[in-house]
Amino acid sequence: MNNKILKLHVNGVQREVAVPDHAILLDVLREACRLTGTKRGCDMGTCGCCTVLIDGENRLSCLTLAAQAAGKEVTTVEALGSPTRLHPIQAAFNEIGGSQCGFCTPGFIMTTKALLDRNPTPDDRQIREAISGNLCRCTGYIKIIDAVKVAAKELAPAPPRPATPVAAVARRKP
Repeated sequence: MNNKILKLHVNGVQREVAVPDHAILLDVLREACRLTGTKRGCDMGTCGCCTVLIDGENRLSCLTLAAQAAGKEVTTVEALGSPTRLHPIQAAFNEIGGSQCGFCTPGFIMTTKALLDRNPTPDDRQIREAISGNLCRCTGYIKIIDAVKVAAKELAPAPPRPATPVAAVARRKP
């Protein structure tokens, strides 16, 4: 079997990996890059456990050839936080109980990241639509939706401070 060298940019790090032409991104991330946060679930694109971001868009790494990610920014769940300092999305899932067994959680976290990056204030319908490609067998989704809402509030930019009226500035003479 012939391997070819791919240059991948994963979590801000340039990597060169030798992979067969038919290698899927999921395998390259888990095996060659040793990034095991991305989970193997169904291998058919139906569960969402393997969701990563490619140039900011959520993609199923089990259906993406590694070669398709060459020259693009690949972001996995490992890039979001650390065990001692969780990303606000991770913290919200933890705080609200948005995961039970945790197997599907990395996929939901990455899907949520993509959603909130493009729509910082999604409504319930938009959240349900965004996570519709992710399956969870434990939670019933209510806590997941609640966690997305909490994360959205946490990540929302602070409202702008009202400008001081010119008349009030003029009255403040020393």
